[in-house]
Amino acid sequence: MARPKIGEFVNQVKTEATKIVWPTSRETVQTTIMVIIMTTILAIFFFGVDSGFKFIVSWLTSLAR
Repeated sequence: MARPKIGEFVNQVKTEATKIVWPTSRETVQTTIMVIIMTTILAIFFFGVDSGFKFIVSWLTSLAR
């Protein structure tokens, strides 16, 4: 497969760059808020799971004494 010439490559990049659709500021804020909410929910969930496992392991090790 032949490599395109530098000028042709730059023109192709410019053409593709014009097709980019950037999000609006409102979409960016909404997405950021959703990421923060989901991260918080997952942090709480994993904290609960970790605490549960910690309790189970502590209970099991106390039985072995």
